[in-house]
Amino acid sequence: MQWIVGLVMAGGIGLSLGLMGGGGSVLALPVLVYVMGVSPKSAIAMTLVIVGTVSLLGLIPHWRAGNVNLKTALVFGSATMVGTFTGAKIATLPVVSESFQMLLFAVVMLLAAGFMIYRSAQNPPSADPLTLYPKPVCKYCWLWLLSEGLGVGILTGLVGVGGGFAIVPALVLLAKVPMKQSIGTSLLIIMANSVTGFLGYLGHVELDWHLMISFIFVASLGTIPGAYLAQFVPAQKLQKIFGYFLLMVATFVLVQNRQSFHLSQPSGERTVQTTIQP
Repeated sequence: MQWIVGLVMAGGIGLSLGLMGGGGSVLALPVLVYVMGVSPKSAIAMTLVIVGTVSLLGLIPHWRAGNVNLKTALVFGSATMVGTFTGAKIATLPVVSESFQMLLFAVVMLLAAGFMIYRSAQNPPSADPLTLYPKPVCKYCWLWLLSEGLGVGILTGLVGVGGGFAIVPALVLLAKVPMKQSIGTSLLIIMANSVTGFLGYLGHVELDWHLMISFIFVASLGTIPGAYLAQFVPAQKLQKIFGYFLLMVATFVLVQNRQSFHLSQPSGERTVQTTIQP
């Protein structure tokens, strides 16, 4: 039953990806940890494979349409790949607890939820998805681009998120890449980050390949009805619903890891693995 519930949720992740074109893969980590009972470090490594596979599927139509800027992907992607590999290696150190990684993941989810809810609340909705981001004031924007790439990469390696919500604005505002190309290029960068991050974890964590492949397969199937339903549901409403859902999941993760705030408890005794019993 636990396996069935987890795969049903994987289908739900694919459904959200099909509906909104992205973002749903961020839910893979909490499903693996709190439903399937996978340890957080192993789940983060598995999430990187899931995120990379989903990004590859999303990249194909953008590549065919010519919306991938290879030069920018090479420059920015090099920095993010170094950051992702570094973040993954840092995560494998004994001093980095699983509770800390899950708390950091929850904070990232809260930020993503806040952006989505704020944007969906705009009336009329803004046609510019970058309205929440400050315009850069910098003489050497490529230097800032590489610095942000390194930071996003480290975050990806630590918690397994793709970082598209930070990569796309960086490509548009700092690299001066058009929005359509930025979306396609970001998928290529996220896929490359996932590979390097996974290599950083490989050999340091246990991996359930059967679960991972099953999860990817079911999530990919879920994107098909999601893409069909997307034409009937307003994008603004979808963002609002998904934003509040992310908010609830982030709150749940924070509650599950509340013991991390007790400084008197040794880090070696902490655990965040809580399996939901059917």
